[in-house]
Amino acid sequence: MINTGVVNGIDPAVIIVGGGPVGLGLAIELGQRGVRTCLLERYREIRRIPKGQNLTQRTLEHFHFWGAESQLRAARTLPRSLGGGLTAYGTLLGEYRYDWLQRELVRPFYFTDNERLPQYQTEAVLRQRAAEIPAIAVRYDAVAERIDADGRSAVVWFRQQGGALTELRADYLVGCDGSHSLVREQAGLTQRRIDHDRRMVLMVFRSPALDRLLARFVGKSFFCVLHPDFEGYWQFLGRVDSESRWFFHAPVPDDTSRDTIDCGRLLERAVGAPFGLEVEYVGFWDLRFAIAETYRAGRVFIAGDAAHTHPPYGGYGVNSGFEDAVNLGWKLAATLQGWGGSDLLDSYSLERQPVFASTSSSFIERSIFRDREFLTSYRPDVDRAGFERAWHTRADEARDEVDTFAPHYEGSPIIWSAADRQPSAVGDHAFRARAGHHLAPARLSCGSNVYERLGAGFSLLVGAEADPTAFAKAAANLGVPLEVISDRDARGEFPRYEAELVLVRPDQYVAWTDIAGPGDPKTVLHRVIGRAQ
Repeated sequence: MINTGVVNGIDPAVIIVGGGPVGLGLAIELGQRGVRTCLLERYREIRRIPKGQNLTQRTLEHFHFWGAESQLRAARTLPRSLGGGLTAYGTLLGEYRYDWLQRELVRPFYFTDNERLPQYQTEAVLRQRAAEIPAIAVRYDAVAERIDADGRSAVVWFRQQGGALTELRADYLVGCDGSHSLVREQAGLTQRRIDHDRRMVLMVFRSPALDRLLARFVGKSFFCVLHPDFEGYWQFLGRVDSESRWFFHAPVPDDTSRDTIDCGRLLERAVGAPFGLEVEYVGFWDLRFAIAETYRAGRVFIAGDAAHTHPPYGGYGVNSGFEDAVNLGWKLAATLQGWGGSDLLDSYSLERQPVFASTSSSFIERSIFRDREFLTSYRPDVDRAGFERAWHTRADEARDEVDTFAPHYEGSPIIWSAADRQPSAVGDHAFRARAGHHLAPARLSCGSNVYERLGAGFSLLVGAEADPTAFAKAAANLGVPLEVISDRDARGEFPRYEAELVLVRPDQYVAWTDIAGPGDPKTVLHRVIGRAQ
């Protein structure tokens, strides 16, 4: 028997398969825009495996707009003073170290501070927020078994706790169902994969002794250890909470199993001293990169790990997934509400896929090769002076890398930017408003921040010398929601945008400025909403 119909009283316009952080974020993005959304998640209980802990300033902007920022910060499992990281050579207690992942260096370019907490805490906050939004129906213990789509709708067949198969239809279907995505496979979306042939272990353990041992590193909660024996692959150690829980990633031989692994020896080698511990969890994963060739197949989309996976280096994974959710969410809503153009949904993959590709190659994989080259070329027991010069250079490069990770959508078909550019994760941070780039915050002359005034649709920032009337009229004629934010007083920070008119997308990226393209409002709006002239 196959059941059909609504879920929790909702006849969905969008079905999301997979209720991890990315699926929940997408549901909230859609639900807040009034889009009827059904989320199917196989696990009723959140799995308490610490991962995805480093949330960037950009991700906290999403939580601000989702109405969950304060709840997320309240769910933190470590004191705010424990937020930094360091990289060490040889062992953690060895002679050579430098600060790592210094997100505070780019803090002025974002509206919110970053945050650090285990993914299971993030999921709990998102579940609670989703439950507060009437347009969202969540079905737990729901396992998707098959999907299909045609020119009119998408359909998923799922089963709940061994019950009857249920058929659910919607306008669109999004797979947020992880690296082994059923949605991706059945939609025929192929992947490019790069295998590094490395088996890695993840351990979770308790150790008050390690707390005491590493108390010397004031303000640090996560640690990367480079050792010549591991060819550039990290040993990565971090605090989980204030109850002496830690996680540890490290390369291990291919034949390592739960029965043969010596957790104490591995950790002692990385830290540089013995200490007592109680192991809670041991799991293994293969170090590889994978990215779908495209994130769309007609009415079916993928996001998060279903679209792209990489080793857990640098906290890029969950943050990239949240950016997928926000990018896709406003475009689905615009399409369903009738003001998004026919080309708008295609821009999701055209923007997000190359950004992740460059995140993978220019930051994560590059760091493995760079570490390997350094470990091969320099050793303190062979040439101490040469090693120390190279080590100090690495510390400077670590600071520079924080600034150059600045994803942008230049070259996107719905952005007014140079046609020969391509969306990428490589960029720089600036206060100047640039088409395709994240909008930096600014204090307006009234005292509020521009981020407190941005609308749910497009926003037009207007300086002292500009007139928004024509833009407002064109937006009204096209049915495009537009919030006009004027700042006529030079006492604020608006002048640092270096433009008199700045058109901002619903995802806080600049779509156009009056120095980036033609000034005809209708022409501009047609392009940024994906509507052919």
